Amino acid sequence: MRRAPWNGSPPRDSAEARARIIDAAMRCIDRHGAGKARLSDVAAELGVIRQTVYRHFPSTEDLFAAVGHAAAEEYLERLLTHLRGITDPAEMAVEAVAYTVERLPHDRYLGLLLSAGQPTVFSRAATGEVAFDISRRLFERSEIDWAAHGYTGPTLTEAIEYLLRVLLSFVVDPMPTTRNGAELRAFLRRWVAPAITAGAVVPVR
Repeated sequence: MRRAPWNGSPPRDSAEARARIIDAAMRCIDRHGAGKARLSDVAAELGVIRQTVYRHFPSTEDLFAAVGHAAAEEYLERLLTHLRGITDPAEMAVEAVAYTVERLPHDRYLGLLLSAGQPTVFSRAATGEVAFDISRRLFERSEIDWAAHGYTGPTLTEAIEYLLRVLLSFVVDPMPTTRNGAELRAFLRRWVAPAITAGAVVPVR
């Protein structure tokens, strides 16, 4: 017997429909893996036809991007916990990038764009408004007094953009693949840390 649409409980509005589609997509990813989950699986999970899912997400890429965005909030909390105790801007930049490079490919939600072979979508998401918002909140909630270190306004925004672009380059083209965690951090301290330090605008006293 065919199930009722939305398993008998239609959403109240578009926002609830989108949230339930994203939750269903996460369950499908858990069940099938990021590379094998399909929009038809998501539709079946909800008891709707594919056109219903397309009404809220025009493409599979859009749905995968939405899943990644939803997972970003949880990742922010994990990253903040990992960075606890770091008060130096350059060291925070190094560790934030290194930790994300190490974790992202193995995160079944955040890394699904990569494992599904959609680097273009990931590139847009990694340098888009959502990524900037998450990164800015990471900076604001960290234990670093950014203003005291010379980072305010446009300077802070540029630092965030720079680190997002560095992160994107590592994730999309991870070479050399033999670099371990210690080597990755040494590389970042040699090249990224000086850029963060040099970019600060120390106020004149």
